[in-house]
Amino acid sequence: MAIILRLVQQYLPSHKQQFHALEKQFAELEHRGILPRGERLAPISSREPANTIVWQCRFDSLAVAEKALKEIENSPEHTELAGKQHPLFQQSWIEFYEVLEY
Repeated sequence: MAIILRLVQQYLPSHKQQFHALEKQFAELEHRGILPRGERLAPISSREPANTIVWQCRFDSLAVAEKALKEIENSPEHTELAGKQHPLFQQSWIEFYEVLEY
């Protein structure tokens, strides 16, 4: 069963440019194959406020998604960037969605 993993990140509005600049560095790690390659979404009309970025990625199963999360946690490049980005967070959370194949 395919899974969509979503990382929802709400940042301090006063640090929008800094947060987005760091997010571009995460995207560069994805393009280099160091992190799973996902897509980033910013709300236009949503229940989430404008200071939100959603990163999402499709995986073949929940087990594969969980394995990817562990690999991300163990990545020194990710850890370094995350240390710079975390002080800019208001809140963040992870969501998992089952892809329904009707």
